[in-house]
Amino acid sequence: MRKNVGTADRFIRAIAATVIALLFVTDVIKGTLGVVLGFVAILLLFTSALNFCPLYLILGLSTKRPAPAKEAPKPK
Repeated sequence: MRKNVGTADRFIRAIAATVIALLFVTDVIKGTLGVVLGFVAILLLFTSALNFCPLYLILGLSTKRPAPAKEAPKPK
């Protein structure tokens, strides 16, 4: 599983999931909308924790920065 979720993306996902959870707990959102958004919040936390988003894989996207290229060793 290749990581495709960057640091900023992970932070935004975690904040969004927390906000949804708080709105659900305080009964601002309830009923079917609350259940659907609760499921979305769980998915956001899950993808944030794993650094992997299956939808990004399907769409060929990545918010993760590429690793810096290593320099070749200098000949002596």
